[in-house]
Amino acid sequence: MNGGWERRLGPIVQGAPGARVDRFEIYFDLVYVFSFFIIARATAADLSGRGLLHAVLLLAVLWWCWVIHSLVANRIRLGEGFVPVVMVVAIVALFAFALASPQAFREHGEGISGPLLIASSYLVIRLVHIGVYWYSIRHDRREVGQIRPYAFELAGSVALLFSAALIPPQLDDPQVGALVREAIWIALVLGQYGVPLVTGTQGWVVVSAEHWTERYDLILMIALGESLISIGVGSDVVGGPITWPMLLAATMGIVGVSCLWWAHFDLIAPAARLALHGTHGDARTRMVRDAYHDFYLIMLVGIVMFALGGEELLHHVGSDARLDEPLRGPGMALLCGGVACYLLGSLLFQLRTLHTISWTRVGVVLVLAAFTPLAVHLPVLVALALILATQLVMVTVEMFLFAGSRHALRAAVLEERTAHEAYETAWRRPRTNELPPGGS
Repeated sequence: MNGGWERRLGPIVQGAPGARVDRFEIYFDLVYVFSFFIIARATAADLSGRGLLHAVLLLAVLWWCWVIHSLVANRIRLGEGFVPVVMVVAIVALFAFALASPQAFREHGEGISGPLLIASSYLVIRLVHIGVYWYSIRHDRREVGQIRPYAFELAGSVALLFSAALIPPQLDDPQVGALVREAIWIALVLGQYGVPLVTGTQGWVVVSAEHWTERYDLILMIALGESLISIGVGSDVVGGPITWPMLLAATMGIVGVSCLWWAHFDLIAPAARLALHGTHGDARTRMVRDAYHDFYLIMLVGIVMFALGGEELLHHVGSDARLDEPLRGPGMALLCGGVACYLLGSLLFQLRTLHTISWTRVGVVLVLAAFTPLAVHLPVLVALALILATQLVMVTVEMFLFAGSRHALRAAVLEERTAHEAYETAWRRPRTNELPPGGS
């Protein structure tokens, strides 16, 4: 390869401590979010306990893939050298994974087997990432040894996925086959998320705290955007007229998503970014593993639940149903549970990164958990207004309670950015023959 791709396209470029997310990574993330969207669409078509279990299992496996991807991207610049050419193979495989997701737990009977395509595409995605990562560290025996547990995890994960694809069709009873497939997937998720608990931080290298926090914040932002798309899909504006009840429900849903954004990105996310910058070595790696790997998944599940509930709500309103009637099905429970799940994930993230806890949010989570059984029996407008009011009260109270902390954080971030910009300007000036202000 030294005489081929590396000579023509450039070598692998290692990540730097101050590196940020490059454009190719954002392009890659759009395919991940397409996968989230497809999973949400498949779940919306089967809003049952089993359908929700399948969605959680798929999201967990997809998220594990993304965590591995983010580790590789933090160490290697994915948009430079020959790496993007190789990564296109992973993008194609990820797209295939997304297309197969609706048939991940059942045989369609025609065309390519969904479970088999899931297993095959997963294998390609992971092989590309571990191959590129190994190539970048191949001369360092210590680092190569540290990623060995993840090679074993990959082998076990692929074996389980192919078992889930090939064993159930051989069983005489389809119900038994479905249970076996689900049991294999549960074992797969437990095995994947158990590896970091067994190996600790071995194999985890966080070169750039800035890149890491930016990458995870962006994927969460894009997921929030996907929830807006799901709400819009539920409105079916192409297939029917726009009504005032539909517009009202959509507005309330969008305000709800905006409250979710505010709950994490107004104060918690930027403060956690500074906290991660302030930790080093194994302490930083443990924080990354616990806070970003585990608790962002909880927030992601909450976003998908809220999106599914919002879609059901808009579909209900768009079908000429009355706003003074209860929402049929699990839609309202998903709205309540989605907000509670998201806030719970953000609370755990806050506790792990900042070692603080917002009791207002604890109260909101408890209120929503207690309110859920009642919400499914209330009129749509009343239940939705109460959920939204709970979020707005939380936002308003925290605006006053944390005003001092917010101003101090903004001042620290501004000072940091000013110093960083001054340093970059001083570095560039002699290299670009840039004249100082007022120069001739």
